[in-house]
Amino acid sequence: MKKSIFYAVFVGILWIGNSCNKQLNQSPKYGLNAETVYKDPNNYIKVLAKLYSGLSMTGNQGPAGQADIAGIDEGFSAYVRVLWNLQELPTDEAVCGWNDPGIPELVKNDINAENVWVKGMYYRIYYQITLCNEFIGQSSDAKLEERGFSENDKQMIRTYRNEARFLRALSYYHAMDLFGNVPFVDENDQVGAFQPERITRSDLFNYVESELLAIEPSLTSAASVVYGHASKAAAQTLLAKLYLNAEVYTGTARWADCKDYCQKIIDAGPFSLDDRYQDLFLADNNSSPEIIFPVVYDGLYAQTWGGTTFLVCASLGGSMVAADYGVNGKWAGLRATEALVNKFVDTTQDSRFLFYTTGQTKDITSLSTFTQGYANPKFKNVTSTGSLGSNSANSPHTDIDFPMFRLGDVYLMMAEASLRLGDQGTALQYVNAIRSRAYGNSNFNLASVTLSDIIDERARELQWEGTRRTDLIRFDLFAGATYLWPFKGGDVAGIGIDPYLELYPLPTSDLILNPNLIQNPGY
Repeated sequence: MKKSIFYAVFVGILWIGNSCNKQLNQSPKYGLNAETVYKDPNNYIKVLAKLYSGLSMTGNQGPAGQADIAGIDEGFSAYVRVLWNLQELPTDEAVCGWNDPGIPELVKNDINAENVWVKGMYYRIYYQITLCNEFIGQSSDAKLEERGFSENDKQMIRTYRNEARFLRALSYYHAMDLFGNVPFVDENDQVGAFQPERITRSDLFNYVESELLAIEPSLTSAASVVYGHASKAAAQTLLAKLYLNAEVYTGTARWADCKDYCQKIIDAGPFSLDDRYQDLFLADNNSSPEIIFPVVYDGLYAQTWGGTTFLVCASLGGSMVAADYGVNGKWAGLRATEALVNKFVDTTQDSRFLFYTTGQTKDITSLSTFTQGYANPKFKNVTSTGSLGSNSANSPHTDIDFPMFRLGDVYLMMAEASLRLGDQGTALQYVNAIRSRAYGNSNFNLASVTLSDIIDERARELQWEGTRRTDLIRFDLFAGATYLWPFKGGDVAGIGIDPYLELYPLPTSDLILNPNLIQNPGY
């Protein structure tokens, strides 16, 4: 129903994407190989579409068929879905009542190296990195010169190459955040030719930072970028996130750098807070002035059982009517914890209080009972004008784009970094901007702000957007018993957990195959 030429390109690339996953010394079906693909400058945008689709899709044949990742159900392996599960289910924001392998263990912080979701995220990250490496290698200046492309074509492909470097940096950021010390490969390394070396978390931080600093000046401005592509502001936002968590990753705080990059995004525009909070999570959120970098979905042309289809359908159950949310099925899995609900002081005027309470209890004693815990239908496959999503009558697949980066998060990063630097005035300004949007007025603005205020404001503003685990770790609230929530550590009331759980384990299969790797402590 929306997504401009990007989806026409995406649909056309499915056949090329299949060949690009192969080793260069193999002969893909139908005689298509890397040299055939890359000798035509018009094909680069098509291969780039495959890289972007790696964040949303699970294979080359729609929601079921030719899966990218083996060993996990294809619908389970979508990038946003596995990332969301690892970032939300072990925290105070969400539970899932399903008994699918690995889900109860995530909710209860009972993780091991065989957890299917942990492995799914790890291999999804490295699949994405491998695709990006191949594209980056094939679009080097030497390759473009060798192929005799015009200067206009070279410049166009260099822009695509910088976008691919952003996508690779994003995946390495997730690898660093979730797994710590991991294997490292770049465009100079041939797939399968050697066992990758282990890179430390701090060295990977330096690499991601250097990549983003190198490409930031050359990426397209946010005002001119094609929707769904990475802009200069997307790189700046990822840098801000990197610096926000620098002390966790490297032992050295970088608050001033975080603040500087937030300021760049705010000053450069063209972003502004959306007038209505709910509109950020609807089927036409591609028109939002707030979203800096989306993961793009379409109910007709980009169908997946992951992503926002998962976030909508898994949040519906009990007395909820699926059609009211623009889908045709209720999966009865996800609910909000009492800890999240209790962050809301005023439940009638805060527009972020989107919970469904009819027939639901706030407390949860049984994970498998959907009516225990408030439902949280924050993502809704209906447009801001009330129209249903493009495919709501025939399938549950949604048109909602996932806001990987948005200005509301930048405001709260700005506030936190400023406060940690002793700048109460700037911190208060940006927290109150968020609160004013939430309430529709300034009546609930704060007179002063603390770090406790900021972590709670992040819970309210960014609930279920895949940031919570990282936030709790940065505030030293994830491990230990200082802060408890339902089912933390497997106890209904919550108990303390060990600090080693702040990192996920590397999959056993990778440790066996690569002696350069070392398992994270505690596993």
